[in-house]
Amino acid sequence: MATLANNLIPSRAGAAAAGPVLMQFVYLQGLDVLTTLAFLLAGVQEGNVLVRAAIRLVGNPLSGLLLIKAGAMLLGGICWWRGRMTLLRRANVFFAGLVAWNLVCLILGLGRRF
Repeated sequence: MATLANNLIPSRAGAAAAGPVLMQFVYLQGLDVLTTLAFLLAGVQEGNVLVRAAIRLVGNPLSGLLLIKAGAMLLGGICWWRGRMTLLRRANVFFAGLVAWNLVCLILGLGRRF
């Protein structure tokens, strides 16, 4: 029984070390929602087919984004729970790049209006 518990529950040391990686993931997901909403408010169509379908399904951009991000949080939590820190770190690098790209595109796009 102890072996089963050891396999299912992250150790305190492992959970403490992995906590910042999970918090970064959550933070980057929030930034992605904000930059995506900024794009939508600027009149740019969502490029991700899955997100676009979720927005169409629920009929509201914020609700559609939150639905997708709930799934992302679930996957991030599973990675954390299973100790897949390398995968979670790679996801963080991807989303950090995505948020940076979104910000650059927004700045360049809005700069044309002045």
